[in-house]
Amino acid sequence: MSPQLWWHVARATGIVAWILLAAAVVWGLLLSTRLARRRPTPAWLLDLHRFLGASAVAFTAVHLAGLVADNYVHFDIADLLVPYAAAWRPGPVALGVVSLYLLAVVEGTSLAMRRIPRRAWRSVHLTSYVLFWSATFHFILAGTDAPDPLARAGIDIVAALVVFLTLVRILDPRGRTRAQARRGHRAATTDPAGPSRPPVTSRS
Repeated sequence: MSPQLWWHVARATGIVAWILLAAAVVWGLLLSTRLARRRPTPAWLLDLHRFLGASAVAFTAVHLAGLVADNYVHFDIADLLVPYAAAWRPGPVALGVVSLYLLAVVEGTSLAMRRIPRRAWRSVHLTSYVLFWSATFHFILAGTDAPDPLARAGIDIVAALVVFLTLVRILDPRGRTRAQARRGHRAATTDPAGPSRPPVTSRS
């Protein structure tokens, strides 16, 4: 067995985990924008989004196991769970730790989606953007394969795509109209005086 087997496992699974995470974010953005929006959304499209996220969790777990088992850099459990605990590239590794916790929260609340308020789930799910960028910079700064031209080109393309789709979602007029409608509905239902009523005119 190669003495660097676990190092290769950690590197490979880290790359695959980032690819799956990026695919989940891009797919989620496509589903939430008019570029791929349908009424109703086919169930398999949502299932694919969930599958990509769950697969990212699985490969992240193997990535962490490979780092602990490897003797090349010598990571222990605390290095992988506590930000800035690692002696090797503490800043980039800390980004990985933050990404780990964000991934756990996003996936955990997605599994419990039917048991928590929709608004709370949505607020937590929006941290997927933070998760994507923290994981991406972790890959760039800590990944030994990031300087490879192919890897850098892939990162640039995916990052540009996420920025583009995020802008499309923000600038989507239908999305703004729905958000305004939701705010108006909440204001009407929480107003102590109740929803406004048309004035009553007297009859002659």
